[in-house]
Amino acid sequence: MGEIEKMEVEMQGEDSKWEGYADWRNKAAVKGRHGGMLAASFVLAVEVLENLAFLANASNLVTYLTEFMHFSLSRAASEVSAFMGTAFLLALLGGFFSDAFLSTFIVFIISAFIEFMGLILLTIQARRPSLMPPPCKSSPASPCEPVHGSKAALLFVGLYLAALGIGGIKGSLPSHGAEQFDESDPKGRKQRSTFFNYFVFCLSCGALVAVTFVVWLEDNVGWEWGFGVSTISIFLSILVFLSGSRFYKNRIPRGSPLTTILKVLVAASVMGCSSKSSSNAVENFSMTPSNHLVGEDQSEGAKRDSQSLTNSLRCLNRAVEGKTVHRLLECTVQQVEDVKIVLKMLPIFGCTIMLNCCLAQLSTFSVRQAASMNRKIGNLVVPAASLPVFPVVFMLILAPVYDHLIIPFARRVTKSEMGVSHLQRIGVGLVLSILAMAVAALVELKRKRVASEAGLLDSKQALPISFLWIALQYLFLGSADLFTLAGLLEFFFTEAPSSMRSLATSLSWASLAMGFYLNSAMVVIVNKMTGSGGRTPWLGEKLGINRYRLDLFYWLLCILSVVNFLHYLFWAMRYKYISTGARR
Repeated sequence: MGEIEKMEVEMQGEDSKWEGYADWRNKAAVKGRHGGMLAASFVLAVEVLENLAFLANASNLVTYLTEFMHFSLSRAASEVSAFMGTAFLLALLGGFFSDAFLSTFIVFIISAFIEFMGLILLTIQARRPSLMPPPCKSSPASPCEPVHGSKAALLFVGLYLAALGIGGIKGSLPSHGAEQFDESDPKGRKQRSTFFNYFVFCLSCGALVAVTFVVWLEDNVGWEWGFGVSTISIFLSILVFLSGSRFYKNRIPRGSPLTTILKVLVAASVMGCSSKSSSNAVENFSMTPSNHLVGEDQSEGAKRDSQSLTNSLRCLNRAVEGKTVHRLLECTVQQVEDVKIVLKMLPIFGCTIMLNCCLAQLSTFSVRQAASMNRKIGNLVVPAASLPVFPVVFMLILAPVYDHLIIPFARRVTKSEMGVSHLQRIGVGLVLSILAMAVAALVELKRKRVASEAGLLDSKQALPISFLWIALQYLFLGSADLFTLAGLLEFFFTEAPSSMRSLATSLSWASLAMGFYLNSAMVVIVNKMTGSGGRTPWLGEKLGINRYRLDLFYWLLCILSVVNFLHYLFWAMRYKYISTGARR
C-alpha cells in the first residue's frame, strides 16, 4: 500500500509541472508557482520602459539628423526608415535564438544590454560638441556640412547597436509573456488574449512618455538628455525583468526551427524529383505513431498535433519518405504539418507590409509637415515629434475598451471564445490605413494651399494653419496599428507550432521592418520616375517641404493600400485556424 501511495504522489508531482518549461534556475517549472498573470505583469511593466527607450529617439530622429547631423530631409527620412526597419527585422534573429538555442529570458537580458551600450554611445556623442559636425555657417553660399568620417561612424555604431538590442527584445519579450499562460484551459487562453491587448496598451504608455516629456527635453534642453533618459529607461527595464525571474516559466529551446523548415522543403523537393512512391506508402507512413515528435506539450496534444498528413500543400507530404534517400532528410509527420502551418501564415504576413509602409510616415514626412505649421496651443509650443501623442492616447483608451467591452459583447453575439477573430482585427487595421492615407492627402492639399496663399512656399516660417490638422492622419494610423499589431502578435503566437513561436511572433515586427524598407525604396523610386526627363521630382532632396508633392505620394499609398486589402481578403477568406479556441 505504501508503494502505491508513493507512486500516486509522484504522479501528482509530475502533473503539477509545466511540461517543456523550466524556471530561471533551469529546474522544472511548477504549476501554481510559475507562470500566470503575475509573471506576465512583469513583462508588461518592462514593455513600458523598453518602448519608452526606443520611441523617445525614433519619433524625433529625423529632427536630430537634419538639425544636428545636417542631413537633407530626404536622406534623414531614409536613414530613419533604415534604422527602424533594421531594428524590427532583427526581431527575427531574437526569435530564432529564443526558439533554437537560448530561452526568451536569456535573449531579452542580452539584447537589453546591447541596446544599453548603443544608447550610451549616442548620449556621449550628443553631449560632446567635438563629436558633432561643425555648426552651420550663416552664409547661404556655405551650406551645412553633414556629419562624416569617424563622427558618422560613432553615430551609426550607436544607432545600430541600439537597433540590434531592440530587435532581440522585440523577438523575445512578447512570446515570453504569452508563454506564461495555460493554453489547455479556456480561462488561460482568454488571459493570453488580454495579455496581447495590454501589451499594446503598455507599449502605448511608454510611447506617451517618449513623445511628450522626452521629446520636449530633446527640443528644449538638449539631445544628451533625451538619449540619457532612454539609457536609464532600458537599464531599469533590465532590473524590473530580473525582479520577476522567480515567477517565470521559460520554454526549453528545441533546436533550430529553420533547420526543420529547410529539411522538410529539401526532402519534399528531392522525393518529388527522384521518387515515384505510391500514395499508399505515404499514408501508411503518416499513420505510424512513432513518427510524431516526442515531448510535444500535452496542452496541444490531440487537439493540435496532426495524426496524419493533411491534403493541404500535398507537395510537402513526400518529405516523410526522405529517410529513404538519406537519414539526414528523415522528417516526422508532425514536422511536415508544422512547416505547412508556417507557409500558410506567410501570405497574411505579406499583406501587412503595405500598412506598415503607411505607418512609416508617422516618423518621417509627417513630422516635417507638422514642423512647418503653427504648433501653438495657447502659449504652449508643441514639438512636432510629439504629434504621435494623439494616436497614443487614443490607443490607451481603445485597448481597455476593446478588451472589456467590445470583446465580451462579440463573444456573446458570436457564441465563440474569441469573439473577434485575429484576421478580422487585422482586416479592420488595413481598412483604417486606407482611410488614413486618403485623409493625409487631403490635409496636405490644404496645407499647401495655405502656404501658397500666404506666399510662404519657399519660406521656413511657420504656416498660418494649425498642426492639429495633421493629427487626423495620426489618429487613423494609430487605430490601424492597434488593431493590426495586437491581432498579428496573437495570430502568429497561437497559430504557430510550439517549437517556432518566438520566430513566428517576430514576423509581426518583421512586417514593420519591411514596411519601413518599402517606404525608403518608394521614396527613391518615386523620385527617379517623377524626376526623369528634366522634371522636378515629387520628393527631391533640394526641395523644401512646401515644394514636395506629398499629396500625390499619399494618394499613391492610398491606391496601393486598396489593392493590398483586396489581396488580403483573398488569403484571409481561405485561411483555416489551427489553434484551439480560434475556430468559429
